[in-house]
Amino acid sequence: MYTSYDNSSLVKIVTLLKSHKSEYLSGQDISEPLMLSRAAVWKHIKKLQSLGYKIDSRPKLGYRLTKTTELLLPWEISDGLETNLFGKRIYYFDTINSTQNFAIELASRPQENGTVVIAQKQTQGRGRLSRKWTSPSGGIWMSVILRPEFEISSSTLFPIISSLALALTIEKVLKIKPQIKWPNDLTINDKKVAGILVDASVESGKIDYLILGVGINFKINVSEVEKAIKNTGNYYGVATLANKNNKTNPAQLVQAFLLELERLYNLFLDGNSEYIIKQWTKRSSTIGKTVSVTSSAGPIHGRAVKIDKDGALVILDEGKSQRVLVGDVS
Repeated sequence: MYTSYDNSSLVKIVTLLKSHKSEYLSGQDISEPLMLSRAAVWKHIKKLQSLGYKIDSRPKLGYRLTKTTELLLPWEISDGLETNLFGKRIYYFDTINSTQNFAIELASRPQENGTVVIAQKQTQGRGRLSRKWTSPSGGIWMSVILRPEFEISSSTLFPIISSLALALTIEKVLKIKPQIKWPNDLTINDKKVAGILVDASVESGKIDYLILGVGINFKINVSEVEKAIKNTGNYYGVATLANKNNKTNPAQLVQAFLLELERLYNLFLDGNSEYIIKQWTKRSSTIGKTVSVTSSAGPIHGRAVKIDKDGALVILDEGKSQRVLVGDVS
């Protein structure tokens, strides 16, 4: 595990190399200001290379960073992050059972507000309605801990805020326009490219914390994932945001998402939920369509006409409207 509040020699060397990207730094140039031995510098360089950094090493010249890593290391996300709250504390794992489970453990600490837990791979990733979420390398799997300043009745709108934030981020960073399938899936060509899960803890009638789980098929092997999940419930195809030749660094997408999420969250706190719902609806693949919903109350069929102020889907069938807060839409 690495964290954003590590101030290790490893992070200091990365920072130093980045600040001298156009030139070589000798072992002495690195060891003296950081008060390290040359052997320690060499050891850290090897570790950085194993983490995906491309570092050119030449006798009598030293070391030069030629390419940064694509791993979602905390210091890579923190470098240039413009948020005030989200992502100020980050925990990174190469492999974890579930970022959501670890975030729930962390949430008992009051200082963990806006904290991000992120992993390259999950072995027991969770989706909505207790489903398994396949989380191979190449995706972005993360959870965000939030101690909200709104009432319990407003928490059902948070998946709408989160899915809109992700859609806007993908539009800005990758110039791709995904659609949002109620309640919180993002699709490309009607195939799932991302999903959102919200866990909440309520104490004495107030929200103690919300944990937002986000799974993004950033640069995954689509056929591999399809093979693993094609026989599961609610399967409707798999998409990926980027192919192997795409040069976008995933840390850039994470930074932009955290900033957009914070912006929409603040708009919501300021009473702008109508604006958020309007923007979500513009990107919806559900509203205006004839749908079938599987819910705890049984199947519901009709035309999806809007989402309510609390995020419920409103379905009109033969002049009668029904509201659905939880369910699967097809």
